[in-house]
Amino acid sequence: MIDFDRSHWALILGGSSGFGLAAAQKLARHGMNVMVVHRDRRGAMARIEPQFDVIRATGVGFRALNLDALSAEGRARVLAELATAMGEGGKVRLLLHSIAFGNLKPIAPGDPDTRAADAVAQLARELELPAAAVQAAIDQLLERGVGALRTLQASTYGDTLLDEEDMARTIYAMGTSLLSWVQDIHRDGLFAADARVLGLTSEGNTTAWKGYAAVAAAKSALESVSRAIAVEFAPHGIRSNILQAGVTPTPALKLIPGSARMQAVAEQRNPFRRTTTPEAVADFIALMCLDEAAWVNGALIRVDGGEHIAAL
Repeated sequence: MIDFDRSHWALILGGSSGFGLAAAQKLARHGMNVMVVHRDRRGAMARIEPQFDVIRATGVGFRALNLDALSAEGRARVLAELATAMGEGGKVRLLLHSIAFGNLKPIAPGDPDTRAADAVAQLARELELPAAAVQAAIDQLLERGVGALRTLQASTYGDTLLDEEDMARTIYAMGTSLLSWVQDIHRDGLFAADARVLGLTSEGNTTAWKGYAAVAAAKSALESVSRAIAVEFAPHGIRSNILQAGVTPTPALKLIPGSARMQAVAEQRNPFRRTTTPEAVADFIALMCLDEAAWVNGALIRVDGGEHIAAL
């Protein structure tokens, strides 16, 4: 049974859904205080607040700030409020960088991806049925959870191409902003004597997907920054590592063009014949916060059930 030090806090950047939210709930269940930083529209709060109530119900210290975590002003406000919430004895045990804010645009013009539509049309001809009827049947089965048919969903891309500002903003948001947070938390003396920094990457760090160039660059930058933190902040008691989850159905995944196909392939490729869940990754995040994980530093750890080693 995990039982965290009651003076320890987790600071989670991007904690209103997906991995960040699952980690916040997991850590809170085991006694770690949590501050969540997120950026959501007011209309989304009706969905988010009940999830935060789950954390509050555990009785741990909890704060949630809806602001821009990527601005110096937003970062300063978070750290000021965190210092107040933690009090004299509180310290940051975990900084989790789970920001999903990037531009998903192609870098070159190209023909639309018609593979899904062509496959449906061919199937309709073989069955001697109208293509619309076949597509309607596929859509109904998808709604019932027949995930293998996701390969018959079309991938859609916008006409706007990625530009320099899109690239720079994405690399900072999902990559190098990790360093800004680590430096400022350390400057303010808020880290615990044995602190953990975790970032989240994806298979896009080595694989090129259409529309994913900026996020892929950001993930590579995140990994590089984490390694630098692992070396240069080690004398200050900070361990920094990167987790690479398998394909996981999260709100962030759904924004990626072609994500339905990615999920279908992952379900077939994974040795357990299912995708990764945010809860599975949150479980591992909790393990990384244990004293026994102190010697893990500068690593990239795959949390995917063996997805990355399995051939389709």
